Amino acid sequence: MTGGFKKLLALSLLVLFGLMVFNPGYAQNQPRAGTGKININTASAAELQNLPRIGPKVAQRIVDYRTQNGPFKKIEDIMKVRGIGEKVFDQIKDLITVGEGK
Repeated sequence: MTGGFKKLLALSLLVLFGLMVFNPGYAQNQPRAGTGKININTASAAELQNLPRIGPKVAQRIVDYRTQNGPFKKIEDIMKVRGIGEKVFDQIKDLITVGEGK
């Protein structure tokens, strides 16, 4: 390897690392900073995808469920949605809400 190639490789890796760290989409395991918990009664499918283990299909099922059955009364009710069991619920329970004071 030449010295110039090593520098180019190091710079490329540094840029790639910077993009991963500072890209908001990279940290999808947490709600966006400063927004608090995600309200599962009002969040869009895109917003719900910010939760761990919630992809586009499950997010749409959450939206469809509340459209067909009305708002969730308690956060545990989200386990009625296909694809959300106890393991997923344990990962998202501290990140979601059904509204203030509930």
